[in-house]
Amino acid sequence: MPNWLSKRSSGVLLHPSSLPSNYGIGSFGQSAKDWIDFLSDAGFSYWQMCPLGPTGFGDSPYQVFSSSAGSPYFIDWEPLISSGYIIREELLSLSSLSTVKVEYGILYEAFFPIMRKAFFRYQNDPSPMDEKYGSLDKFLDEHFEWLDPFARYQSLKKRNGLKPWWKWSEKDRDFPGGTLHQDCSTEYHFQVFLQFLFRSQWDELHHYAQSLNISLIGDLPIYVAPDSADTWANRPFFQIDSMGNFEAVAGVPPDYFNSSGQLWGNPLYNWKKLADDGYKWWINRIRDQLALFEVVRIDHFRAFHDFWSIPAESLDATKGKWLSGPGLKFWNTLADNFPELPFLAEDLGDISKDVRNLRTNMGLPGMAVLQFAFDGNPQNLYLPHNLSKDLVLYTGTHDNDTSCGWYNSTDEGTRSFFRNYLNIDGSSPGWDMLRNAYRTVSNLVVIPAQDLLSLGSEARFNTPGELGENWQWRMTSEQFTQLRHNSSHYLREQALLAGRLNEKIDLEVNEP
Repeated sequence: MPNWLSKRSSGVLLHPSSLPSNYGIGSFGQSAKDWIDFLSDAGFSYWQMCPLGPTGFGDSPYQVFSSSAGSPYFIDWEPLISSGYIIREELLSLSSLSTVKVEYGILYEAFFPIMRKAFFRYQNDPSPMDEKYGSLDKFLDEHFEWLDPFARYQSLKKRNGLKPWWKWSEKDRDFPGGTLHQDCSTEYHFQVFLQFLFRSQWDELHHYAQSLNISLIGDLPIYVAPDSADTWANRPFFQIDSMGNFEAVAGVPPDYFNSSGQLWGNPLYNWKKLADDGYKWWINRIRDQLALFEVVRIDHFRAFHDFWSIPAESLDATKGKWLSGPGLKFWNTLADNFPELPFLAEDLGDISKDVRNLRTNMGLPGMAVLQFAFDGNPQNLYLPHNLSKDLVLYTGTHDNDTSCGWYNSTDEGTRSFFRNYLNIDGSSPGWDMLRNAYRTVSNLVVIPAQDLLSLGSEARFNTPGELGENWQWRMTSEQFTQLRHNSSHYLREQALLAGRLNEKIDLEVNEP
């Protein structure tokens, strides 16, 4: 078990998009600092979030235009106002957006024209921003390896009517070197400007979290989006031919819940070429994440052992086949580069003994979800009496219903087992889950923010495989105020009782 997981602790799962704000989506502004204050006051040690990358069609943080870039939507407007790059009245179209959900389509149409005004004014007078955040040119030099391909990709995507890169003109389809054409230069530097603001504000927020002993857990999907700078600029490392055609794509096979399986459509890796290159692409990808977070959750860990390969022309996942992943060779290389192993392996679902052995042989923690525990089988791996210290326990994840929503929608047999096992009446399933989770042997327990508010299915963040209002839920200012005023002390008390109090707070509590 890695050192970061050696002490009992707790955390909260909340994507920054869900924070309260006046401009249509959560940001790295004051509400994010207030959120960190709440975490500290309530005894938590971790803030976990979904991937922070720039989202595209579908708005999923798990399908982003770059593994290393950040979403411009999270940029706080206040520093741009105080620096004179934005007049507050110019934000009226954003301030009129919903406070209870992210309206991504309207946000996209309103956000970027305003941000382009800020960029134009910055070009005319960069000194206020340079004094606050440092040199943009220096930032580009420091992050050139991922930032240059990303800015080029975004520039060419704009020139090609926002189509996916394999539908671009022939001259743009291949990753170019040298100087970009003049008609892409302005967009290139605009994209660099956005990433400069994102990373500068993130670093400020990260340092603030560190000052309160709050560690940040990020999330890295094992696969990258088909339409991304990752695939466009690194084609040899994927199963993509010279014309940009995908040879095979990712998914999972049919199961009890889905007779057609799941066709994700992400390009699969060419693991041989990655290995021949010493896995440098992966090492750089993870290093970029560890510059943002203390710990990185690796989504779909199973695929490092074996993965479902589906012919690219397939309409569903039924014709796929299992192929071997890179296994221990890959993870030993990562261990050589990141000896602290600050990783959390997502090993939920249909996981074989060999996959679990790969995880345990590397000393990586896995995941358990309490909502999956109460099927009536006392051998269920997620029941508290079957847990272990190296399993990070969640009451639910971003893909689950809230605990209250789960309880209200599940069958009576499951509800009865839940009540009897926990010896409760079921009137407050979210808090019953939390109290029970805190008292398990799992060294880290993570609670979705919706459960701290006892919210129902209306607050679900994502329903996998279903179209709808995914990724849109937001916590209102009123809910946040209620949470801070009504729950901080109780949560801190529960953390103290269960030996999970933030170490910094623990020292304060024991002072004479």
